[in-house]
Amino acid sequence: MSAEQSPMLEASPEQILYAKILEIGMYIGLLILFITFGLYAFGILDPYIPLDKISQYWSYSVNDYLEHANIKAGWSWLGMLKYGDFINFVGVAILAGVTIFCYAAIVPTLLKNNDKVYAILAVLEVIILSAAASGILAVGH
Repeated sequence: MSAEQSPMLEASPEQILYAKILEIGMYIGLLILFITFGLYAFGILDPYIPLDKISQYWSYSVNDYLEHANIKAGWSWLGMLKYGDFINFVGVAILAGVTIFCYAAIVPTLLKNNDKVYAILAVLEVIILSAAASGILAVGH
């Protein structure tokens, strides 16, 4: 196929905005993961589960681990950020949640371009992802 015949593919403004926010969020989350891992690995923050006892928990299912370690499920880790083995959840939460911000950010651009269907889908995506992250849609655990 010659250069004349190949169609030019360009990213739309909302795709570029989404990608920029995703990139920034990814770098922030990754940086926080490195920092919090350093806090844990160098012993700056004591772990909740002592290192000499952690191998005892490896064979447990999630429910058994939570019960034996006396940890509540869900967002209870926010109250345990003083421990080195829980502070790294901050970076994980940022990486997991950055998509919500990406979708929310493109809604005004979609509305400006009169892409109402895509704007509605983006808003629904924000609502669904936020509800899932909040634990409202939790099933089973």
